[in-house]
Amino acid sequence: MHRDPVRIAILLLLALAAYGNSFHAAFQFDDYNVIVNNPNVHSLTAWWQHIVGIRPLLKLSYTLNWISGLGVSGFHAVNFIIHGSNAALVYLLLQRLPAADADTARNTAFVAALLFAVLPVQSEAVTYISGRSVSLMTLFYLAALLAYARGLEQHSSPLRTVVSPLLFLAALLVKEVAVTLPLALLLWEKAHGTPARLALRRAAPHWFLFAVAALLLLSLRDYAGLFAFSFSLRSSGDNLLTQIHAVTYLLTRLLALWGHNIDPDLPLFSQWEPLLLAEMLFLGGFLILGFRQLKFRPWLGFGILWLALHLLPTNSILPRLDIANERQLYLGSIGICLIAGNIFRRLAALHPARRHRLNGALAGWLLLLVTATLARNHDYRNEIALWENTVRQSPAKARPWNNLGYAYALAGEPARALQAYQQAIHLKPDYDRARQNLAALKRMPVPVKAAP
Repeated sequence: MHRDPVRIAILLLLALAAYGNSFHAAFQFDDYNVIVNNPNVHSLTAWWQHIVGIRPLLKLSYTLNWISGLGVSGFHAVNFIIHGSNAALVYLLLQRLPAADADTARNTAFVAALLFAVLPVQSEAVTYISGRSVSLMTLFYLAALLAYARGLEQHSSPLRTVVSPLLFLAALLVKEVAVTLPLALLLWEKAHGTPARLALRRAAPHWFLFAVAALLLLSLRDYAGLFAFSFSLRSSGDNLLTQIHAVTYLLTRLLALWGHNIDPDLPLFSQWEPLLLAEMLFLGGFLILGFRQLKFRPWLGFGILWLALHLLPTNSILPRLDIANERQLYLGSIGICLIAGNIFRRLAALHPARRHRLNGALAGWLLLLVTATLARNHDYRNEIALWENTVRQSPAKARPWNNLGYAYALAGEPARALQAYQQAIHLKPDYDRARQNLAALKRMPVPVKAAP
C-alpha cells in the first residue's frame, strides 16, 4: 500500500500529459443546450427552483462552474479532475480483485488504470464538456463500489450499508444509467466466489434504491416524456437489431488510435442480415466466455461482463436518438483495461528476463495513446474543427453537415455555411433544421453566393 500514492501521482501526471491541451477547447454541440443557453444552471437560485427533474446533481456541477467566473477553462479543469480521480479509483478498486498475491493485483490494476487514463476514446467523456454526465456519474459509481469492497474487507457495516448506498444515490442523481450498480456489486461478489444469495443480501440497500429509482423514472413527468419520445423513434425489436451492429462498432473504438467520431453514421436495421448474424454470434460468444471464465479466471470473466453490463442501459432495447456514442464506453472500458493489464502481467511473469523490454513496450504504447488523445483533443479546439473532422468521418450523414454550416455561419463564413447546409439538405431533403438555418442565412443583409 505504501506505493499507492506514488502510483496515483504517476497516473495523474500521465492523464495531464494526455489532456493538457483540452483546457481551452470550446463549448460544443449539446453544451449550448444544457449549459450556455440554459438559464436553469446560471445561478444557484435557478437551479434550486428546478431541482425536481432530470439529473439535478449534474446540473449543480454546471451551475457551480458557471458562477465561478472561470469560463470554459473552468469547465474543462473540473472535467479533468473528475477523470483523474476516476483513474485513481480504477487503480484502488481493481487491485481488490482476486489474484495470486497482493503485488500481482496492484501491478495489474496499475497497468489497467494507466490505460484507462489515456485511451483516446475517453476524450468524448472528458474534453467534450457535456460528457461530464458520464464521467461524474462514474466517479460516484466507482466510489460506491470501492466503499462496498472496503466495507467487506474491514467488516464495516456503515461503509457497506450507508456510505456506499449514498454514493450510489449521488450517481443516480447525475445520470440514471447508474441503476446498474446493484448488478455490478453482484458481479464483484461472484468474481470473489460469493454465493448469489449472500451477495444479494449484502447489497440489499442498493437493491432498495434501485427499486425506488425505477419507480421515479416511471413516475416523473420529465422521464415519462423522454421514454415517450424514445419509443416513438423505433420499436424495441428494431433497436435491438440495430444495437447488435452498434455495440460491435463501439468495441472497435476501444482499440482505435485515430478516427474517433462524435456523430458516427450507423445504419438502422429492421430485419436480420448476414452481417448482423455474424456480429450476434461474436457478441454471444464473447458473453459466454465471460460467464464461463468468471470462476476460473475472474479477471477475464469480470472484465468481459463489466463491459457488457455498462453497455446494457444505452445499447439494448431502449431506443435513443443517437444510436451510439463513444462516451458510452467510458465506464465499461475499465473491463477491457483490466484484461489488457492482466495479459501484460502474465507476459512479464512468463518472461522475467524480458521484463525491461516489456516495460519499454508498455511505455511506448502509453506514449502512442497520449499522442492520439492529444490529437483528438485538438479536434475540440473550436466548432469548425470538430465538425470538419466529423464530416470526414460521416460524409453521408446530414447532421454533421448542418452543424458545420452553423459553425461557419457563426464564424462569419456565409459562403461555406451555404454549401454545408445545401449538402445536409441533399443528404436528407426533409431535414427541417437545415432548411431553417439555410433560410436564416439567406436573410442576411449581404447576399450569399456559393464558393467556387
